[in-house]
Amino acid sequence: MGYDYDSDNIFAKILRGEIPNDTVLETAHSLAFNDIGPQAPVHVLVLPKGAYVTWDHFAAEASAEEVMDFTRAIHAVIEKLGLDPASGGGGYRLIMNTGPDGGQEVAHLHAHILGGKDIGKMVSDG
Repeated sequence: MGYDYDSDNIFAKILRGEIPNDTVLETAHSLAFNDIGPQAPVHVLVLPKGAYVTWDHFAAEASAEEVMDFTRAIHAVIEKLGLDPASGGGGYRLIMNTGPDGGQEVAHLHAHILGGKDIGKMVSDG
């Protein structure tokens, strides 16, 4: 089974500038912006600019430069927003939902950074 990328997904449209966003950080290969429906006081989405559907797709096909840029962009957002416990922040949760069972809503790889409060348990019992 291959990775079918839908170039009309909302993140592709944001990357093309067709839909505005509240940019937190932009690099050569990544874009980070505030989520329009935040689930925490801080809720930032970080996505690679390339047409990757899931983490598996990205890990298998992205260039080393894209992987490094995406990883460092996530770190830069965490630092910029003061979430890193090593720098005095309270911490954060990093989530990448993959596929229908993983709760992925947009078929473009993206990481959620949530923080600014106690996020609570990762999953509920039951």
